[in-house]
Amino acid sequence: MISKVFLKNKNSEVIIDLGELVSFQKENQEYIHQKGNKGWRNSDDEMFPIIGPTSKNNFRVHTKKGDAIQDQHGLLRELDYTLIASNKNSANFIKKYKKNTPIKNSKFPIKSSEENLHWPFDFSFEKNFRLENNILKIDFIINSEKGMPFMLGYHPAFLLSNSGKETLESKDLKITLEDIFKAGSNAFPVINSDKIVLKNKNKKDLEISTQGFDNFMLWTEVNNMLCIEPITQYTSYTDQKFSEDNMSLSEGKNKFSVEIKVL
Repeated sequence: MISKVFLKNKNSEVIIDLGELVSFQKENQEYIHQKGNKGWRNSDDEMFPIIGPTSKNNFRVHTKKGDAIQDQHGLLRELDYTLIASNKNSANFIKKYKKNTPIKNSKFPIKSSEENLHWPFDFSFEKNFRLENNILKIDFIINSEKGMPFMLGYHPAFLLSNSGKETLESKDLKITLEDIFKAGSNAFPVINSDKIVLKNKNKKDLEISTQGFDNFMLWTEVNNMLCIEPITQYTSYTDQKFSEDNMSLSEGKNKFSVEIKVL
């Protein structure tokens, strides 16, 4: 199976490794956190069908089809992407899940008491990349039974200068790395916003704009990387009760988009 896919145009290059965005360069400047560096073990990931830790809820999520067992940020990340198609400007990947299939939990036994996870609905999850000039567009398409409860978050990590001087702007909000450090594991919320700008110290700024998510959360514990995460729901304001009453309901087919633009 092909591991890495390369997208390229005159000024920009993208590398995708088994569905994971591991590099986005413009004019030889890297904008994605590199795996193996301090901060986080990945460069991007998805949170589905749950955002946030479920341990306080005994790892259970209540749905009309019974209780599901879900660990932090859901079971999608435990599945592997399959490459559907690719060319020099685009690449399409998919994950498929059959309802109630037990999925091995990589957090067990060190970080979780649950050895296997499951979800009582069939779904497919597409992740489609397209490189256009200095913009990388990522579309997420979820196909499922109409009425399936879900949350969705995209979890990319961006490379910083290690100076601690980067800031972010969204509407009239200005955010420092110190603000994000103080938020800790809850992550810093940016609510009711579909656009945020990372003001880089030593290279061009990045604009992250979205459709369908409507919120962001920001997380880091180090100066060299920052996770800017589009989310459908922010779950850390209160003790989240993981029930479909607090989730979005599928329309049968739902599409969400993220654009990463070098300014």
